[in-house]
Amino acid sequence: MRAQSPIPAAQYIRMSTEDQQYSIVNQKAGIQAYAQRHGYVVVSTYADAGKSGVAIKHRQELRRLLHDVITGQAQYKAILVYDVSRWGRFQDVDEAAHYEFLCKSAGIPVRYCAEQFDNDGSLQGSMMKALKRTMAAEYSRELGVKVSAGQRRLALLGFRVTGDAGYGLRRMMVSPDGRRRLILKPGERKAITTDRTILVPGPKKEVDCVRTIFKLAADAKTTTLKEIANELNLRHMRRWNGKPWDRFSVHNILRNDKYAGSNTYGRTTRKLCSPSRKVECDLWITNPHAFVPLVSRDMFDRAQKFLRRRAVRRMRSDEYYIQSMRKILAREGKLTERLLKSNRVFDYKTYYNRFGSITKAYEMAGYRPPRRRQSACSQISE
Repeated sequence: MRAQSPIPAAQYIRMSTEDQQYSIVNQKAGIQAYAQRHGYVVVSTYADAGKSGVAIKHRQELRRLLHDVITGQAQYKAILVYDVSRWGRFQDVDEAAHYEFLCKSAGIPVRYCAEQFDNDGSLQGSMMKALKRTMAAEYSRELGVKVSAGQRRLALLGFRVTGDAGYGLRRMMVSPDGRRRLILKPGERKAITTDRTILVPGPKKEVDCVRTIFKLAADAKTTTLKEIANELNLRHMRRWNGKPWDRFSVHNILRNDKYAGSNTYGRTTRKLCSPSRKVECDLWITNPHAFVPLVSRDMFDRAQKFLRRRAVRRMRSDEYYIQSMRKILAREGKLTERLLKSNRVFDYKTYYNRFGSITKAYEMAGYRPPRRRQSACSQISE
């Protein structure tokens, strides 16, 4: 009697950084052994290396597998997966079931090679699979809680937990007993698990620029972030990427207390691939003396007062500015850019953002400029 031909199958393998038992090599070996015992031959491989199983968004290979199956491009009759957790640790177990159902309805069932049940639709198999999916999801949730607690503890001890160093600072790898090892380059990670990371002052050129930003913000003569950015550009100071400064990049420097030596962690939270959300400031973890400060605490606090004054101005209503324009009009008999700037009302860009054009703002204040000035105002608004 003629031997039966092996059934063509695809293998899907996934590994995050959680455990070596789920390495790509181990999964392939387990799947290969299962294939030999059950008459399969692996003809296609889909591998998501270093990808979390919580969401499908970043798992390009699983998405490609589903696309091939749904569109009929698949050249195999089954999908071999090491176990239920490799298929995914979706927090909604119905999501895992949905993706498996798409394959099953296309005539390509999913087989779990290392599980103690057969994925054959029986009552026992269905119950065990549902339980395993729930356990896989719960594992990720519990792991997230443990990792978060560990990071909060390290942040409180003064170590840098996540994120880049930022302009003017660099990440320094230190040993468990506090000995400094080396400066980490952007994108580099520490090689030794027990080592920690702190922030240290960066190149002198960047440090001087950061101190200049805070000094200008603390200066009573400075009124806007744009003025600070213009002054930096006039002094030929540049950001780390060589681009000129703008008000947004200046604001990012001024609002961060790491430049005063503080290590703050937990401003935002993003659990299990959910959308990021802000956390109340009383729940932040802060060590105020974690790093060598680039600016004094007094200068940092003065810079925060500067930012708060700007925030108050931004929250003022349109009517507030129209009334301010009317006062200038009553006193001067006209409205011009020079008069508005000298009285620190606001600039043309703010007019445009709030009212659509400066001409419309003039009209709302009850002033109609001469025709030649109307043309100039229209050009500025555009």
